[in-house]
Amino acid sequence: MAIQGYNTSPARINKFKGEILKHAVALEVLAKQGRQIALPKNQSETYVARRYVPYNATAGNPNVFFQNVSGDRGTAMANAHLTQEGVTPQADTIVAQDITAVINQYSCLYSFTDKVADLYEDDIPKAMVEQVGERVALVNEMILFGALKACTNVFYSGTGTSIATVNDYLKLANIRKITKAMQANHARPVTNTLKASPNIATQPVESGYVIVCHTDLEPDLRDIAGFIPTSQYASGTPMPNEIGRVERFRFITSPDLPAQLSAGAAIGSTGCQSTLGTSIDVYPYFVFAQDAFSQIALRGKESMSPTFIPAGEKTKSDPHGQRGYAGSIWWKGVMIENNQWMALGYTGVKSL
Repeated sequence: MAIQGYNTSPARINKFKGEILKHAVALEVLAKQGRQIALPKNQSETYVARRYVPYNATAGNPNVFFQNVSGDRGTAMANAHLTQEGVTPQADTIVAQDITAVINQYSCLYSFTDKVADLYEDDIPKAMVEQVGERVALVNEMILFGALKACTNVFYSGTGTSIATVNDYLKLANIRKITKAMQANHARPVTNTLKASPNIATQPVESGYVIVCHTDLEPDLRDIAGFIPTSQYASGTPMPNEIGRVERFRFITSPDLPAQLSAGAAIGSTGCQSTLGTSIDVYPYFVFAQDAFSQIALRGKESMSPTFIPAGEKTKSDPHGQRGYAGSIWWKGVMIENNQWMALGYTGVKSL
């Protein structure tokens, strides 16, 4: 007796159109720190900010009022201001310090044909528009990642004095050393952060020095004595991607701050991770105080200027309207306002 089986007659399609699966999306952590500055249009590509150096500080060391000399420096400063009866004191001048930043133009662009728009089973133009927004966020984060690594206030884990000699994972002593140096430079704890919106606006947060690092550092941070996870905060709202705090430090993590693989010292008995199996993977991390850096955008284009040209629009360059485009173009600059009000650290992580 004949029976019709599943493969008796080949199916014409034999596939079920499943759902569109979720994909990885970049996290914005650096982009939510610092100040936002709107550069007026038609005012040059270079932004110049200025500060006046306090009394007894120098342009090279603008945050410290007592220079490295022997003796009772506090009393010496007070005595320098003693006046004599009837004698006009000697006049002083003030020193200006200019900080400059150049904004650059960035863009991304996707293209599709009219056949894709008209006949393809998925809404490719819509998916491209979604990808544009996510890509802009990632590029902005990498712009900041690169610019902030120009900070001159650099620290290394272990006994390291360079990236190539980093030989330990992050410990509380490393962070305390950084904060001690920042506090000596009158660095104030962060009290507000940028809102998650295209506008230039901030929201208050609980006071603390913010440490932004790769998610691979999270196990090491949780092993630090006194670590308090966000779930145990007595009050206040954690910042986005914040995992916890120790003493005055608040930790924010992201998988989008890549390590330099096998860039440190030899693994030896350090117990540190090495992806390539020879030397320690070195992770950069940032410590921020208030007013450490600024993000600069062109006024009127603070977020981005999106582009969407649907297929079917006939132009001189595309007389049949066979191509469509989705993309964005925007201006951005980054300015480190005060190198001593932030720090750049390099560290290994434990091998798990």
